[in-house]
Amino acid sequence: MLPQLIFATQNRNKAIEISALLEGKFDVRSLIDLGYTGEIPETGHTLEDNALIKARHVFKLTGKNCFADDTGLEVDALNGAPGVYSARYAGEQKNDSDNIDLLLQKLRNEPDRKAHFRTVIALIFDGEEYLFEGIVKGEIITEKKGNGGFGYDPVFKPENSEITFAQMLLEEKNQISHRAQAFAQMKNFLMNL
Repeated sequence: MLPQLIFATQNRNKAIEISALLEGKFDVRSLIDLGYTGEIPETGHTLEDNALIKARHVFKLTGKNCFADDTGLEVDALNGAPGVYSARYAGEQKNDSDNIDLLLQKLRNEPDRKAHFRTVIALIFDGEEYLFEGIVKGEIITEKKGNGGFGYDPVFKPENSEITFAQMLLEEKNQISHRAQAFAQMKNFLMNL
């Protein structure tokens, strides 16, 4: 029987994706698979805080090895905002289009458009806590381009790319994304236990 690993997400497809990434060496389950449909409050002030809050919540609930992630867009000219508030930048309705519109408005006359996406994964394995981080540097362009991805992807152009995340095929984005980097670090850790 494969060792179980709980992903603190309501998205079954994310769990399937991570299971494939871990080459079938773990039985990766989502919260839905466990019958848990409650919201885990994200009350932290940093991505690390939120990832740990979610992982600790699931560990306390299940007692099983688990992990959680949190991602944010950090814009230099906005002192790292929206950061931990990326999903609800324009309000609690968590609307991607509203968030992008507010970001573009705040950067309207700003020449420095440097930004980066950052993902932090908190893993609790055998009762020990581990953090993994992935970062993609880039810039915020002045208008939305592309229909793929989600969140700020239509206005984020990674370094050394002529197109936004939203213009890339998912496979292309996954080769360079912040989330892919963080998961690769966790995978490396788990595969070498």
